[in-house]
Amino acid sequence: MKLSSKIHLYSSVLMAAILIVMNLSVYYVFSKMTVDSQLEQAEAEAGSIVRSIAHSAATIPIDDLLRSYVPADGKIQFVTADSKAKSPYVTSSGEDMDELKLPYNANKQVEQIRYEGMRYVLVSLPVIWSDGAVYNIQISRSLAATMETLQVLRIVLVAVTAIALVPVIISTRILGRLIVQPITALIRTMREIRQSGRFRRIELKETSKDELVEMGAAFNDMITLLESNHARQEQFVSNASHELKTPLTIIESYASLLKRRGLDRPELFMESVEAIHSEAIRMKEMTEQLLLLARNQDQWQVEMEQVDLAALSESSARAFRDAYNRTVEVEADGEVLGWTDSRRLKQLLFILLDNARKYSDEHIVIQVGRKPSEVYIRVIDRGIGIAKEELEHVFDRFYRVDEARTRRGGGAGLGLSLAKDIAEAISAELELDSLPGVGTTATIRLQESK
Repeated sequence: MKLSSKIHLYSSVLMAAILIVMNLSVYYVFSKMTVDSQLEQAEAEAGSIVRSIAHSAATIPIDDLLRSYVPADGKIQFVTADSKAKSPYVTSSGEDMDELKLPYNANKQVEQIRYEGMRYVLVSLPVIWSDGAVYNIQISRSLAATMETLQVLRIVLVAVTAIALVPVIISTRILGRLIVQPITALIRTMREIRQSGRFRRIELKETSKDELVEMGAAFNDMITLLESNHARQEQFVSNASHELKTPLTIIESYASLLKRRGLDRPELFMESVEAIHSEAIRMKEMTEQLLLLARNQDQWQVEMEQVDLAALSESSARAFRDAYNRTVEVEADGEVLGWTDSRRLKQLLFILLDNARKYSDEHIVIQVGRKPSEVYIRVIDRGIGIAKEELEHVFDRFYRVDEARTRRGGGAGLGLSLAKDIAEAISAELELDSLPGVGTTATIRLQESK
């Protein structure tokens, strides 16, 4: 069963149950109040009649008294304590209604009884007769008019329930369609995505804030994530195939050369091995960078903490000096604390130091300092620099400023792109300032630790 049909069915059944329960409650309360009112009225009238009969008991015969006070739609009876004695009675219709009575009781009795399919209110009141004995005067009244009124009420309530169910059924059908409309649009969009292979989003009502709109927004966010991942995957495959083609071709060429002439020419053997080794290292670095760039920043497991930037810069410079035998100076005014991920910041710093090493021959300087509301790390080199018109493109993947820079460092144009992603992941700002022939300054701006 479809969701709209379930909503229609359950809503209709629920509303019908509510209407039935409500109408039954109305009928029960009204009938109880009506019958109770008839009982109270009959009791009051019976009390008045009994007082009048007791006042005239010594002067008027009992049969005449009973005929004088018989109710219009009932019976009046004189009951003695002796159950075998005959109890005189008078009915308004003249019918034999001898069984319509209560046993003798010295206490007041007010009851609703059924006699020959009809309901009666019967009031039995004790009375002290002129001879000093205690008798019962029992007065019964028919509830036929009240029952007819209740019958009419039942018919009206059933009719109202049946009539009210018509708009209820129609409205629940409309409600079901309105509720499932966003879900239907969601299903239709997913089918179109599966058939066409293109990502699409559903249109949302910006004024609405219900759960269905939230579901649609979550779907659109998921599509955005899938689209981003798909684009990353396509870009990764395209970039990897493009960039790995050159080193693989070089390795294949030198391997073929070694196979043909390597044993005859030792100098050619060393040249080929060196070229193959160099390209293999380049492929390894490029593959690691591509794999990291292909991952979402949410998967980088960033752990923000308080970090001493001066100490981190000093340890990074020491490791860089030992690895490349280059002079790296650290300038810091004491302890400078920043709020960042130390592991990712160190990775970012190594990328900037490696770029400075590739494109400069002089010593490298790392400056650590603070400004109002922020702290910073600067990596300064005195290398070949970058032209102003090239600076806005250096963070693009596989972008190279010129062939000279590529030949000198052997880079694939991924380092600064990866550095930018790392900076975004640790809530840092990365900025480059460079002049050709003067050098480049890379600045990392971080939030100051609280």
